[in-house]
Amino acid sequence: MFETGERVRMIEGDIDAVDRAILYALQEDARNHSSSDIAERTGTSGSTVRKRIQRLEDEGVIKGYSAEIDYERSGYPIRMLLFCTASIHERADLIPEVLDLDGVVSVQELITGERNLLVTAVGNSDSDITPIAEALLDMGLTVVDEVLVKSHVTTPFGGFEEEE
Repeated sequence: MFETGERVRMIEGDIDAVDRAILYALQEDARNHSSSDIAERTGTSGSTVRKRIQRLEDEGVIKGYSAEIDYERSGYPIRMLLFCTASIHERADLIPEVLDLDGVVSVQELITGERNLLVTAVGNSDSDITPIAEALLDMGLTVVDEVLVKSHVTTPFGGFEEEE
C-alpha cells in the first residue's frame, strides 16, 4: 500500500500535458465538453480522451462531477462559513456526520491553526443556520467564527491549462 505522499507523487508523475488539458476542459465545463471537443483541443482521438478520463477517474484524480448551484437564485440566499475547532484526532471522522446536516454543502479539513474545520452552510434565513451551529456544538465542535458570504466565484486551476 502507498503512503499518501507516495501515491500523490506517483499520480503527479503520470499526469502529462494531455491529462492536464483534459482536466482543465472538464473544470471549465464538464457538461458541455464532449470527448471529441477535448480531443480536438489536445490533438488526440475521442477514444484516447475517453480512456484517459476513465483512468483519471479510476485513480481518483477525477472524484466526480457536479453542478454549480446559485443558492441565492434557488431560494437559499444565506451562505455562511462556520470556522470550527475539533479534536485533531476526531476532525476527519466528523466530516461525514457534519455533511449529513441539512443545509451543509461542504466541509474542509484545515491542517494548521485553531480553526481546523470550515463548514459551508446555506439557508433561507439566519434561522436556518442556527440549528446547524447548534448541531455542530452537539457534536463536540467549537464554532470559533461565523462569516456571511456575499459571493463565491471559482475558476479552473491554471496549472492544468493547455500549454501554448
